[in-house]
Amino acid sequence: MNTTELKGKWDAQKGKLKQMFATLTDDDLLFTEGKKDEMLGKIQIKVGKTKEELHKIIASI
Repeated sequence: MNTTELKGKWDAQKGKLKQMFATLTDDDLLFTEGKKDEMLGKIQIKVGKTKEELHKIIASI
């Protein structure tokens, strides 16, 4: 998944992620250019998934 793909679909995806993982907040899902890895790291910690699992979840949304 590249940055363009992630950013382009992010608004729809973050709503679905919040439904799947109630612990996620808007701050956790804030997409800032150049900070993709930091954001994904925060999400990984909150939901207890590996980087690969998280990428699969996001890709399936």
